Amino acid sequence: MSPARRTSRTSRQRKLQLLAGFGLWFALLWVFWNTPVVYPVQVFVVFLHEISHALAALATGGHVVRIELTPRLGGLCHCPGGNAFVTLSAGYLGSLLWGGLLFETGRKAGSRAPALLSATGVGVVLLTLLWVRGTFGLLFGLLFGTALALAAPRLGRGAARVALMALGLTSVLYAILDMKSDILDRPHLRSDARMLAELTGVPTVAWGLLWIGLALAFAAWLLRRAWRDA
Repeated sequence: MSPARRTSRTSRQRKLQLLAGFGLWFALLWVFWNTPVVYPVQVFVVFLHEISHALAALATGGHVVRIELTPRLGGLCHCPGGNAFVTLSAGYLGSLLWGGLLFETGRKAGSRAPALLSATGVGVVLLTLLWVRGTFGLLFGLLFGTALALAAPRLGRGAARVALMALGLTSVLYAILDMKSDILDRPHLRSDARMLAELTGVPTVAWGLLWIGLALAFAAWLLRRAWRDA
């Protein structure tokens, strides 16, 4: 077999493995979505959402008082000052971008994957100590971050890459579902989009549709890159 044909065959095999991996992961998420198996990752996405509010507030001249997380997948960031438009927009879109960053980090990490997964865990712990208040949020951030940091060196390169990609992919998916649930299904909730509607006069549902459109385009872009590079 010529080198060109061998390379083409290897590329096809990698693409098939990528499709099989994504298919298996989505099937597992579908089966275990409302179970304790996926619950920690769902809380993690809420954590990323609130951290995004906090960083946006700081970047636009505000400050962070505290972040709260609840067992029912709720969150609140007390971050007065700064640019309200940017801060309100940063929650859903920020958790989406964090998910994309984790996915791309895992995809390209190579031998650094365990160190990067461990660094993710350390980052969660530090941000928790810095801003999160309340028993549930503190316990979650400290336990989840410590678990990532301690497990990473034991997983090995391949498993650490999968863990980073799985965290990222689940974060992107949950961010999209969260937008739909909070904004389109329950537009009466005082969500980020509802507060943005009050600020701008643009309807809540319009913000929801815009953000979900951006989120779907971003998810497609991530998967296209993974397919191209496989």
